[in-house]
Amino acid sequence: MDVAAATLIPLEAVEPAMIEALLDRAFGPDRRARTSYKVRESVDWLPALSFAVLDEGDMLAGTIQVWPVALTDAEGRRHPMLMVGPVAVVPERQGEGFGHALMAAMQSAIDKSAALPQVLVGDPEYYARFGFTAAPTQGWQLPGPFERHRLMVRCDNPGVLPDEGMLGPWIG
Repeated sequence: MDVAAATLIPLEAVEPAMIEALLDRAFGPDRRARTSYKVRESVDWLPALSFAVLDEGDMLAGTIQVWPVALTDAEGRRHPMLMVGPVAVVPERQGEGFGHALMAAMQSAIDKSAALPQVLVGDPEYYARFGFTAAPTQGWQLPGPFERHRLMVRCDNPGVLPDEGMLGPWIG
């Protein structure tokens, strides 16, 4: 597959049922029980940062969603962040560059002058190439079970991140 033949479109242009079907195929129908879903509970994904990719036959091959979340520190201060994910590609097209194209589109859409830290739960070997690291998140908590090495953040200045806190939805 030549990813150059793929087409990126706003996720809001895709029928919600198609998004849900793709997510079920990529992660299984039990995906909603994952801790990541609890972190972003009660908020909607951000249309300006969420995309879909169509393959060379204009078939939906993948999606990326970005959500408003916050890390609440020990003093109760809420630090706004963006939660990336799920990044989903249909199983038969994984490894062809669609996920990379989705990540690049999302990162390009973030306002560089007001970039919030981006957090995700995912495969460290894959997401490290996009600048994500687990080093600053070791004292962070999630509202459910997770593998600590899979909680990663991307931030221009990691020194501003709290050492400890609970990650949850940004409900303003």
